[in-house]
Amino acid sequence: MQENSFGFAHLLAGGDAVSHTVAVILALMSVASWYLILAKTWDWWQMRRAARAVGAFWSASSVGEGIERLREAGATSPYTQLASQASICNADCETAVGRLAARFDPAEQMERALRQQLSGTQATMENGLTLLATTGATAPFVGLFGTVWGIYHALVAIGLSGQAALEKVAGPVGEALIMTAAGLAVALPAVFAYNAFTRANRVLLADLDAFAHDLHAFFTVGKPFVANSAQIHPMRARAAAEAA
Repeated sequence: MQENSFGFAHLLAGGDAVSHTVAVILALMSVASWYLILAKTWDWWQMRRAARAVGAFWSASSVGEGIERLREAGATSPYTQLASQASICNADCETAVGRLAARFDPAEQMERALRQQLSGTQATMENGLTLLATTGATAPFVGLFGTVWGIYHALVAIGLSGQAALEKVAGPVGEALIMTAAGLAVALPAVFAYNAFTRANRVLLADLDAFAHDLHAFFTVGKPFVANSAQIHPMRARAAAEAA
């Protein structure tokens, strides 16, 4: 059976150290990009599942019960972390003494805590995107380098043989074609995944920002009005005072 000069077997058997190195680099880039694609797809699915529990949080009878409902959907989800951070700050911000943060108004302390939590969440969500973008941008050029190297081998074979016979150039040309295809095969999924995850992160961050805004309004604006019934029902409070 005649060996296929354009196959991977010929690349491994007939290639030199440079072509082997290029093939290993492309293989590593492909493994790393697919690992990130699968891992971030799983993370995105968990975040969307946790986002559906926000309605259950607001329908709870207490903050503690609402946080427990968020934990049931995802104990480490950004929504659970935001609600927990807001609850902790609500209990500690007003009693913070001896720290620079205590000089802030309690509402500003709450805003600062939520903003820091959002910044950390954004940094976590963007992990790996740089590698995907780098893979999508550089993999075609790595494959192009392998292509140029294969064509160089083809020219060397022609020069040594003195004739452009097909059996002399088929192997190096096969290496060149394989490197070109491999570079594109590595780059295209990385580019598509980078664009998809960038848009998904933008949507999720907008949803988290809205949830953080609602938490800030609840803990800083909602409580005083709920606690002070005279502001909610001024006519009822006035009638009670007149009756007394």
